[in-house]
Amino acid sequence: MNSHLSKIVTVEQALEAVSDGTHLMYGGFGGIGTPPSLIEGILQKRVQELTLTGNDAGYPDLGAGRLISHGRVKRLQTSHIGSNPEAGRQMMEGRLDVRFYSQGVLAEKIRAGGVGIAGILVDGDLGEGHGVGKQQVNIAGRTYWIEPAITADVGIIYARVADTFGNLIYDKGARNLNPLVAMAADITIAEVEEIVPAGDIDPERIVTPGIYVDYIVKSDGVKREWD
Repeated sequence: MNSHLSKIVTVEQALEAVSDGTHLMYGGFGGIGTPPSLIEGILQKRVQELTLTGNDAGYPDLGAGRLISHGRVKRLQTSHIGSNPEAGRQMMEGRLDVRFYSQGVLAEKIRAGGVGIAGILVDGDLGEGHGVGKQQVNIAGRTYWIEPAITADVGIIYARVADTFGNLIYDKGARNLNPLVAMAADITIAEVEEIVPAGDIDPERIVTPGIYVDYIVKSDGVKREWD
């Protein structure tokens, strides 16, 4: 592949897409599968008033939870925050607006955003309370409410291997929501452990096609100290 088609950039170059007020979507489960170098870069950039969408709030010092701990986030869409006491504290103090969804509903809302579907139908018998004030439909005698799809300005994901075009392979459980986030963001940044030349990955092993990836950064795997 010609070198001009390479999507490899530095963390700083990739994060030019992130500014105050950005809606940032991230992969990961409890910090596993969340890109550490990109999170560090966002902290270093000192952006504020972020909206986050992801499976959970990570931990105070791990994953997307670091952004919450440092007061960079104003709104969070997630399935749980139990592993991050700081998120709970900020929510109770009114400093963090948290919107909860069950894990399956959140994942499907992100998937819908990625494939261009405006929303999903959620069973009204789930009893989650999310249907209050939302449009309802009746299908075959059952009531459903409409949940809008979720998209984001920027998606940050983590993968085991990428080629220079952005085709990705994930590592076991670290895959989680990363493939869905890759599709649902206007700009997708993939932090990866290993980069290989285009054509070196068996097409049958590719999980996320490179068409969804805008930038690739090499992970340093180390959380650096900063003031």
